[in-house]
Amino acid sequence: MKYIFIIQGEGRGHMTQALSLAKILRHHGHEITRVIVGKSERRSIPQFFTDKIGTEVVPLESPNFVTDKQQKSVKPFRTIVYSLLKAPIYKKSMDRMDEIVREDQPDVIVNFYDFLGGLYNFSRRPKALFICIAHQYLISHPKFDFPPKRKLDKLSLQMGNKITSLGANKILALSFQLFQDVPKKKLYVVPPLLRDEVKEAQVTSGDHFLVYMVNPGYSAEVENFHQTYPEQALHCFWDKKEMPEEHQIDATLTYHQLNDEKFISKMASAKGYVTTAGFESVCEAMYMGKPVLMVPVQGHYEQACNAVDAMKAGAGTFSESFNIEKLYQYLPNHVDISRPFQQWADQATEMFPKHLK
Repeated sequence: MKYIFIIQGEGRGHMTQALSLAKILRHHGHEITRVIVGKSERRSIPQFFTDKIGTEVVPLESPNFVTDKQQKSVKPFRTIVYSLLKAPIYKKSMDRMDEIVREDQPDVIVNFYDFLGGLYNFSRRPKALFICIAHQYLISHPKFDFPPKRKLDKLSLQMGNKITSLGANKILALSFQLFQDVPKKKLYVVPPLLRDEVKEAQVTSGDHFLVYMVNPGYSAEVENFHQTYPEQALHCFWDKKEMPEEHQIDATLTYHQLNDEKFISKMASAKGYVTTAGFESVCEAMYMGKPVLMVPVQGHYEQACNAVDAMKAGAGTFSESFNIEKLYQYLPNHVDISRPFQQWADQATEMFPKHLK
């Protein structure tokens, strides 16, 4: 069978999921003809993704979140206005997407939570099956626990889920733990898509904290913590384009550009992990048995949901601010749940080919 992937380019999670799924499908004799990545001015496609996906990558302008000047808080109203202003550009992207689908004639289009992908499927009605994959879809499950209040944010995320999955034949909800399927909603619960590099990493107990910042604005909080605890080693990953591959402040604070192998290596040897509550990297930490401090981006309700869900599954704790000190306080109370999580995650290689036929 032939597949086309459409991937939201915000953050690294959807891309690492696509890498894992591509390997699973190829192992079963299938072909990924092309990969379309929704790009924006604020994000660049990581080199590790283009190096490893194994097929042509086509970047197309696609709607993405707009943040404040410090690149910390998501601004929903600005995001909507900006997307409307760029509607003619997005239409051109959709036309190009349609050309690719007509040229490749895929059996299945897999959408990793890209808004343009959902709009394309709804408006152009391709013959291929349209299957959506993301952790965000788990909020439609009756057993999902939401953060308190924030009803407008909840509605916004539900609308985002609806747009990305318009006309979907099946919706696969990536989950930290097993829940029953809900066939009436076309909703099926599946394990996270973790790469072999994560599963095969040599896990050790080092002394550093690993920090992943999807928004570079959090470097101020990192450096405040560093001034208070200069003896605590920190390895921080970001995608601040104007900075070098490795920017070492001193002996215990280093910033790194996103690098696939280096990130996994630093996680495998970390004693704790600080992240802005993205699903994929939290799963990687859980697989390796690393305690996690999750800090949802302000205004980013999806990440607030991730934090609640991950805490329920035993990943770690959360903070409303980028306060790394909370990880210190949490470490003595952490219970290692890596073994049952590994058993759940390792089922992906069997479950996904069945769902994607």
